[in-house]
Amino acid sequence: MGFWRQLQEYFYVKKRDPGAPHTPWMRYMHGINRISLFMFLVAIIVIIIKLITR
Repeated sequence: MGFWRQLQEYFYVKKRDPGAPHTPWMRYMHGINRISLFMFLVAIIVIIIKLITR
């Protein structure tokens, strides 16, 4: 699976692969990854805003 496709699946832009395993642990892992990616994007936006308004 490609990097961009996985990101799209994390943010519900693209449907998941129906052949992928459906275990609770995979769901938890994807949830944690989704939260960390969202927090990273928010931090990047905050840094950019701070650099612009300086």
